Amino acid sequence: MLGVLFVLAVMVLMVSPFFGSSTVGWSDVFSSQESSVATKIFWQIRLPRVLVSFLAGATFALCGMVFQALFRNPLVSPSTLGVSTGASLGASVYIWLGLSFSLVGISGVSIFAFLGALLSILIVWSLARVQYNETSTARMLLAGVAVSFFFASLIIFIQYLSDVTESFKITRWLMGGLFVFGYKPLFDILPFVLIGCGTIWYFTNELNVFATGEETAQSRGVDVSIMVKIIFVLVSLIIGGLVAVCGPIAFIGIIAPHIARLLIGSDHRYLTPATFLFGGLFLTLCDTIARTVIAPVEIPVGVLTALLGGPFFLWMLRR
Repeated sequence: MLGVLFVLAVMVLMVSPFFGSSTVGWSDVFSSQESSVATKIFWQIRLPRVLVSFLAGATFALCGMVFQALFRNPLVSPSTLGVSTGASLGASVYIWLGLSFSLVGISGVSIFAFLGALLSILIVWSLARVQYNETSTARMLLAGVAVSFFFASLIIFIQYLSDVTESFKITRWLMGGLFVFGYKPLFDILPFVLIGCGTIWYFTNELNVFATGEETAQSRGVDVSIMVKIIFVLVSLIIGGLVAVCGPIAFIGIIAPHIARLLIGSDHRYLTPATFLFGGLFLTLCDTIARTVIAPVEIPVGVLTALLGGPFFLWMLRR
């Protein structure tokens, strides 16, 4: 099944750049006329956008898989712990203040979004350690849900205080999107993708043991406290970095791990690459549909994934 997912992922990566509001053919890809519009669309817009969507979807999915294993809860996702909401709050504050700057080539909205995600991590961590100076997955989950709701209410309050233009910009950013031009966004998310994949792959055996319960993991020599700290902080920072570039794209972290688990099983040695491939495949397909279904108008890909997420939850309840 991993081979099938790999072949499908390669096919989608090869085909997706040719779909959009304007037609691009194979002849345009290798055209000697580099200044032609179709050639520029393919190499400067479509290809980097497809690569960003695949890597972002794959990493979002892996982060969701890790959180579901860590908290042994199938409904946990990156947004559950308040990280995505924190990034959204940071971006909303940036837009509301009317700021416009960049730092070392990184846009101000991305910087504020990452700082919001970092603030969320610090608050959740502090709340989870409020007793006995130690953390537990249960307290961390409850703290994350509380922070997520609180930050969501602050975003609504900021929208209320904003004028029409600012409110529209905030709403548009909260929908999530992959409006990529050039390869800079790809290089912006690449460190988060590499660190995320490397960290998660390193802990695959521990995740298998941890999924059976904290007590069982401790009895088998897993330092649960250290493992939870490392994974929570690193994965949360990775999510913050991705959301800062792509916006809060919903439900990838829930849908992809579940589908991959149905196809492969629960062994994280095989579930990890399957989730990576399916997450990237899923978001790339969603983005392709979003930019073609009512072309030349584009649907924010976060809207499409949210529309698919609702029926998916209903399907989970029926199982």
